[in-house]
Amino acid sequence: MKRFAPATERNRAPIRDVLARVLPATGTVLEIASGSGEHAVAFAQAFPALTWQPSDPDPSALASITAWRDEAGLANLAAPIELDVVKPWPALAPAAIVCINMVHISPWEASLALFSNAGRLLAPSGVLYLYGPYRFAGAFTAESNAEFDRSLRARDPRWGVRDVDDLVAAARGSALELVDTVAMPANNHSLIFRRLQSQNV
Repeated sequence: MKRFAPATERNRAPIRDVLARVLPATGTVLEIASGSGEHAVAFAQAFPALTWQPSDPDPSALASITAWRDEAGLANLAAPIELDVVKPWPALAPAAIVCINMVHISPWEASLALFSNAGRLLAPSGVLYLYGPYRFAGAFTAESNAEFDRSLRARDPRWGVRDVDDLVAAARGSALELVDTVAMPANNHSLIFRRLQSQNV
């Protein structure tokens, strides 16, 4: 029932360090596309004053998250919810939203839906955190990312490593502003967006 994603063990400490700087002190953090559930357990342990709300559209992922949650027994780790970013979202009021390694393994419409719902649900100054590989001004940060992009597009032409300029433009339409970019191991980056005070952008 439990799934294991090797990348989560490698990247969770660097991600945790960035999250420690940008997440609010209290409230609920909605994790989009939680996958195996390993990140949810690690971050719920790391931030006991926050409620961690995992989600995923895939029944097998939801089962894995539940198995990890049951084993961990953490009071601040909520039961996973079924959430497909391109479908109507349940009624939520997250203090922050975290999305790790989804943007490149999904159609562009998923990124647009993520920004739209984050802009709608987050309070002013609320954080949307994205992690993954990105292009900057059209350029890949490493040849390995270019190869990864080719492999993604071969699997599904709607997938691919996104350009940060395109993400910033899409976010701006949902009252979200990129406030920090943090280089991470293995040619990945953390992108920190904040909800603007006004929708008039």
